[in-house]
Amino acid sequence: MEILHSLGDLFLESVPTVIMVMVFYLLLRSTFFIPLTRVMDERKARTEGARREAEVSQAAAREKTRAYEEALRKARAAVYAEQDAARHVIMEQRASAARDARTRALERVQKEKDQIAQEVAAAHGQLLASTPQLAAEIVRTLLASNSGPRPASEAQ
Repeated sequence: MEILHSLGDLFLESVPTVIMVMVFYLLLRSTFFIPLTRVMDERKARTEGARREAEVSQAAAREKTRAYEEALRKARAAVYAEQDAARHVIMEQRASAARDARTRALERVQKEKDQIAQEVAAAHGQLLASTPQLAAEIVRTLLASNSGPRPASEAQ
């Protein structure tokens, strides 16, 4: 029985310690663990909220980037179309200028050919007109050289 009595005394002596531990636990729980749990839950909620906001922001940024790239592609296509149209206009102007220059050159060549043909016809006409006179002069020169004194080299 002494053991039971010892156990009872030990139990009675441990009651204040158990009460102090319980009080300390309740005190720590109310002043440390509950606020700490609340802060950790709030931190988790804020982290999840920030993560969701970041995902939404990234999605919006991707959409804006896609829209920007699409607008940039359209603007480039418009600029290329304008450049192509301007190049076509310039090429058409060059072709037109080349056609005009070729036409003017052909007209000038034809005019010069006509003028040369007229000059040839005039020269031919002059030759025909002066042929009898030239022939008479040639005959006179030949006759005058045959009837005159011969040089010493021809007499031998």
